[in-house]
Amino acid sequence: MTISQLEYVLAVAKYQNFTEAAKHSFVTQPTLSMQIQKLEEELDIKIFNRKKKPIALTDIGLKIVKQAKVIVNESKRMNDIVDQQKGYIGGEFRLGIIPTIMPTLLPMFLRVFLKKYPKVNLTISELTTPEIVSQLINGYLDVGIAATPLENEAIRERPLYYEPFVGYIPESHELYAKSKLEPTELDISEILLLDDGHCFKDNIINLCRPSKHLSTKYFTLESGNFTTLIKLVKEGMGMTLLPYLETLDLPESESKFLREFVNPVPAREVSLVYHKSQLKIQMVEALKNTIDSVVKGAISFHDVEIISPLKK
Repeated sequence: MTISQLEYVLAVAKYQNFTEAAKHSFVTQPTLSMQIQKLEEELDIKIFNRKKKPIALTDIGLKIVKQAKVIVNESKRMNDIVDQQKGYIGGEFRLGIIPTIMPTLLPMFLRVFLKKYPKVNLTISELTTPEIVSQLINGYLDVGIAATPLENEAIRERPLYYEPFVGYIPESHELYAKSKLEPTELDISEILLLDDGHCFKDNIINLCRPSKHLSTKYFTLESGNFTTLIKLVKEGMGMTLLPYLETLDLPESESKFLREFVNPVPAREVSLVYHKSQLKIQMVEALKNTIDSVVKGAISFHDVEIISPLKK
């Protein structure tokens, strides 16, 4: 039994396909299949049911995969321990970022981070909050960037910044005449939202009061991105709320649609999140310091109120 064999098993369990698992393991499919078959022969069991499409784990295979994750993760930690002792910042580093943060934050820090730490092999994935938590717990990610608190005992949270909410309001809306918004003025039935799975939607639902009347809207829309929401607002189809960093990329001509909130400003907490047993702390600190340096000048709000997302 070898670590490589266990890694191949984990790859097939993840992708449910030998060809796809081989591609992500950087070996040929025959090599991967042969090594898994050798492991099955050694253990005298079948880990996978190859007759099913997609490939499925057998009952004993489920237990093997669970233990394999522990063994592979612990083997990798040997190098992490040595790197930590030496203060070395390099090697594989897997980062997950939620969709409502990635488009604005990533361009701000990525070039700076890669230039400062050229020995880091950074892999970045856009993932929902539940996916980040799951992959951190299962060892597929080293660190995530998400809205917090997550309230998960296995996950550590390191706040990066507090990002205020900003109203984006068309001229036809009654709140357009206001110089500043108050949360009590927001009616959830009038706000265009992101679709389910985005914690920013949960933030807004928490912030807004229930509808004061039966909705007169003749359509319902939940979009997966802010660009669609902004375009619909400009067409007079409603209003929306944006995270502050999202507003920095808007043309100056659209600043007339933006409305900040009165103090205390409602905001979301954005944090680095990682498993409590994470040993790549030197890389986590390097990432945090880099993000701190680039965001520090971009967000200068004070006296913010943290609006926590609803738990899924």
